[in-house]
Amino acid sequence: MRRLISSGSPFEATAGYSRAVIQGDWCFVSGTTGYDYASMTMPDSVEDQTRNCLATIGKALQDGGFSFADVVRCHYYVTDATFADRVFPILGETFGTIRPAATMVVCDLIRPEMLIEIEVTALRGS
Repeated sequence: MRRLISSGSPFEATAGYSRAVIQGDWCFVSGTTGYDYASMTMPDSVEDQTRNCLATIGKALQDGGFSFADVVRCHYYVTDATFADRVFPILGETFGTIRPAATMVVCDLIRPEMLIEIEVTALRGS
């Protein structure tokens, strides 16, 4: 059975996607940027954006009956390679003991204020 999770972001309705899709024991969380969706503001620092990404992802996982402990795969997209050393400690706070498979890519994102985007895949009971 497929279940859709929304974060309330206006981008979800406009672009036609869900924050997360639950299919059986799997949870696929869409690429999540650093917006605070309650205020639709974007922090200036990549560190604060990373924390917002993780908060939004954590809520989507929780809403779907998952937790960060279930995450088996992460994709990180940053707009500058120098951001890696700045966000690694923050990511380590969440994933340090979980140790999912992960990839970080340096690329452009769709808006200039976006400095990082994170997507995860979780498997229940992993």
